Amino acid sequence: MDTNITIAVDAMGADAGPQVAVEGALAALKDSKFGSKITKIALVGRQAEIKSILGKISHDVNRLEVVDAQEVIHVEEVPTSAIKTKKNSSIVVGLNLVKQGRAAAFVSAGSTGAVLAGGTTIIGRIKGIKRPALGVLLPNSTGGHTFLTDAGANVDAKPEFLLQFAQMGSVYMESVLGVDNPRIGLVNVGAEREKGNSVAKAAYELLEASDLNFTGNVEARDIPGGAVDVAVCDGFVGNIILKYTEGYAKGMFATLKIELVSRFLSRFGALLSRGAFKRMRKRYDYTEVGGAPFIGLNGLVVKAHGSSNAKAIKNSIGQCVKFIEGGVVAKIQSMSNNNEED
Repeated sequence: MDTNITIAVDAMGADAGPQVAVEGALAALKDSKFGSKITKIALVGRQAEIKSILGKISHDVNRLEVVDAQEVIHVEEVPTSAIKTKKNSSIVVGLNLVKQGRAAAFVSAGSTGAVLAGGTTIIGRIKGIKRPALGVLLPNSTGGHTFLTDAGANVDAKPEFLLQFAQMGSVYMESVLGVDNPRIGLVNVGAEREKGNSVAKAAYELLEASDLNFTGNVEARDIPGGAVDVAVCDGFVGNIILKYTEGYAKGMFATLKIELVSRFLSRFGALLSRGAFKRMRKRYDYTEVGGAPFIGLNGLVVKAHGSSNAKAIKNSIGQCVKFIEGGVVAKIQSMSNNNEED
């Protein structure tokens, strides 16, 4: 593994502006778990704005670089057009740093469509990979995570795409989370093998014939219980699962808070259980994971939530370090080459 790890961060992508990107980058460099493994962080965006923020914060100038990019791609813009016309945008400039080998990874909380379109056209797909996919780690009740892929990059998918999503997800879970022989489940409307539409049925056959640890169909209700390590689906289904999970978690905690303060005994019990509730909230806090990697590209691109705070940016950078240390890109390249030979 290359020990020279430079990570580019889109300073203009988050809803809250460059402040959270700057604070997140500085926090990443100081993090006791992975900070020492990072050689440098390149903050990409409007130089004057970024330097104005940095001027008020103590930092190591040798480990933090500002790369100027005057344009910003907004979420309402057509992604493919924006990538072509805004060559000096923070997303395009950041992706080019990865393409040129000046950065090992790029983190952005900006437009998902633009990051995907730019990643595919600028960095490019790994040879043999038909579609890159967005993967998201969902917490489950076993204390671990389930990798949901695709979570929004491809609203339509062919059976062979789903097979590759499963293969790449398996590599990710083994290399980044250390899960041995990950269990693969195909998201479907029932557990029986004959369930689903024609795409799901054909994908089932491909997965069953593969050398993956395919356990069959998995229903959405079983994902939070940790029934599988990798849940495979197209981006339409995956994004609905992701957004519903986010909304349900917020609603659950809000309802729980109302109920706990409604009566004296409930308030007393809540006080005694404060530590447990705090740990549970932390497990379902997306900022703890950070961002979601686009797997299948010739370089690492991590998409952070638009509403990311500094903590989310920091942990997205930390995820990049694990991804790079695990050699995920090289392993997917090797996997793809083996598939072509077969």
